[in-house]
Amino acid sequence: MPQYNCVFCSQPFLADEAMAGREVACPRCGARNRLPVLPPSPGPAAKSPEPVAREPLASPVFATASRLIDNMERVIVGKRAELTLVVMAYLAEGHVLLEDVPGVAKTMLARALAGSIGCQFKRIQCTPDLLPNDITGSSIFNPKTTEFEFRPGPLFAQIVLADEINRATPRAQAALLEAMAERKVTADGNNYALTPPFLLIATQNPVDHEGTFPLPEAQLDRFLVRLSLGYPQLENEVSMLQRLRVEHPIDTLTPVTTAAEILACQQAVRQVHADEKVIRYVVQLIRATREHYDLLLGGSPRASMALLHCAQAYAAIQGADFITPDDVKQITSHVLGHRLILRPESRLRKKTVRTVLDEVLNTVPVPPTPASGFAS
Repeated sequence: MPQYNCVFCSQPFLADEAMAGREVACPRCGARNRLPVLPPSPGPAAKSPEPVAREPLASPVFATASRLIDNMERVIVGKRAELTLVVMAYLAEGHVLLEDVPGVAKTMLARALAGSIGCQFKRIQCTPDLLPNDITGSSIFNPKTTEFEFRPGPLFAQIVLADEINRATPRAQAALLEAMAERKVTADGNNYALTPPFLLIATQNPVDHEGTFPLPEAQLDRFLVRLSLGYPQLENEVSMLQRLRVEHPIDTLTPVTTAAEILACQQAVRQVHADEKVIRYVVQLIRATREHYDLLLGGSPRASMALLHCAQAYAAIQGADFITPDDVKQITSHVLGHRLILRPESRLRKKTVRTVLDEVLNTVPVPPTPASGFAS
């Protein structure tokens, strides 16, 4: 019989599998626990196939992404996987939320990305007294023309950094939503289109809660990926200090690509082939989160689109022209982690979104992918 832990007294107890989904009284404290429905154990048919071997193609996306990541590594040491995910979100036309403790180069990563591309970069330092007009811009009276003239705010750039976004009030945070979703700004009744390619990188500190306004779930869902850099390894930190002895590498960083090349890469990413089996696998993963016992809120259709588009960009960065299920699995936690909400009782059982996603990935059968990426 499977073993469960009481939500109230945390003591383990045994219950028959037939009682799954029903309420059972804890033999220790007497509290009634609703037993979760255990996922079926994968049989031989659910065994994951071997990943498809793909040789990198000499594609413009692969070449541009490699130059971009290599250049950013001059500033951000030992975080190539995280840099790859940031470039993936950029090429998938999404936005990035960097959530980590202070001093791990969240802001420097955004500056390194902007410095590696020949495009306009602006920074918004979020504070509680920040107003929406401080972000979008406002109309100023010109005494020479006796007319009001619109002065664009820092949001009118191709790469925008919203530093410590959770320190801004909900009213100021909402000023970013239209730009993130529609790539335009509405001010004084007029619509102003933003210059493509537009990217918003937001940072926030998860350990300092004083004077902060947490992002609501609907706003978190607007970010394509959420990343955490973490502390560097010992050798990487030594290498970083050696580079900083004379000057900061960010001061000598030069562009290695242009905004026009990024736009071409974004269009090329959408041409990466997604087999019907892989698309069905993506949908099955999202549906599994909606039906999982430990999740109060599962993935939405927007999450399905985000996972597919990120998989296209991730495959293109690897030099491939088709998606495999392994591409989807590599990015699932970064694309879905901030879109799911755990049940309170699951938190008490020390469950995390990451462990739930691991269960989902181990439960949903992985489809075989032809070596060409096309249905046979």
